Amino acid sequence: MSALLSTVRFPALGTTATIICPEPQLDAAAALVRDELAAIDLACSRFRPDSELCRLNDAAGAPMVVSPLLFEAIAQAQRAAVSTDGVVDPTIARALRDWGYAITFTSVPADGPPVEVALRAVPGWWNVILDATASTVTLPSGVELDLGATAKGLAADRCAALVHDTLGCGVLINLGGDIAVAGPAPADGWAVLCTDHHAADLDDDAVIAAGQTVEIFAGGLATSSVTVRRWIRGEARLHHLIDPLIGAPAHTCWRTVTVAAASCLDANIASTAAVIMSEAAVAWLEDRGLPARLVRADGHIVTTAGWPADPRHGEGPCP
Repeated sequence: MSALLSTVRFPALGTTATIICPEPQLDAAAALVRDELAAIDLACSRFRPDSELCRLNDAAGAPMVVSPLLFEAIAQAQRAAVSTDGVVDPTIARALRDWGYAITFTSVPADGPPVEVALRAVPGWWNVILDATASTVTLPSGVELDLGATAKGLAADRCAALVHDTLGCGVLINLGGDIAVAGPAPADGWAVLCTDHHAADLDDDAVIAAGQTVEIFAGGLATSSVTVRRWIRGEARLHHLIDPLIGAPAHTCWRTVTVAAASCLDANIASTAAVIMSEAAVAWLEDRGLPARLVRADGHIVTTAGWPADPRHGEGPCP
């Protein structure tokens, strides 16, 4: 790729969307991505009463005909559950609401009184019935879906493929730290700074020093963290990554996990699972050959499966 690259950013899906591609294609790429993200939001949002997902969650056990987009998103969420042995489970919506994440995160109060929630396993992804012939999804009464662990990664992959297939150029799509690339990459690859927060000030020397810049040429990169979407209830510090075995925010030794994979969706599934798995994540990632950078609460860094070494930071096992 030799053309000068340009960047555009705009709010979408409750986060920031960033598009990087050759300057001549930027306006057309932005239009394509805006339309695609609007469709995904209308299909998959848990916070829009008019979304398909909200109507499905309210269907009280009746089969509902859904769009191909929502059907794909739910099918991918089920694949995530299967591939992680249920660690990443889409039936966590009620647990998230019980713990205080019932509205768009920017509107969630930063602190509040204690909440009393009985610890119990979430209903389980296997309760979700998909009928591809009829294009229907059936949720048993009381089961609700949240697609936060997969829909954004899927959206990044779809947007990158759409821009490349339509305009023929190389492109990087970043949706709040979930990154997908498609088409020809720059000669030195797409440079990505891995940090705790996707909205960190990239002109801040401290942010750069704490992070690590890597280059990717294909596929995707995703970061899951308990440092950004978190809130306080009483004396409890809560976050949005739910352990489905207890229906509560996961107890984890990691503050941030970044994973590279063949797609952004697969990277997002793995990074989410790794945070929830805590100490077991290192072996799980190694067994699957997934390069990852895992950061403990004290800043100590562990890498897996050939993730590029960073001599500025030490490496070691999770205690």
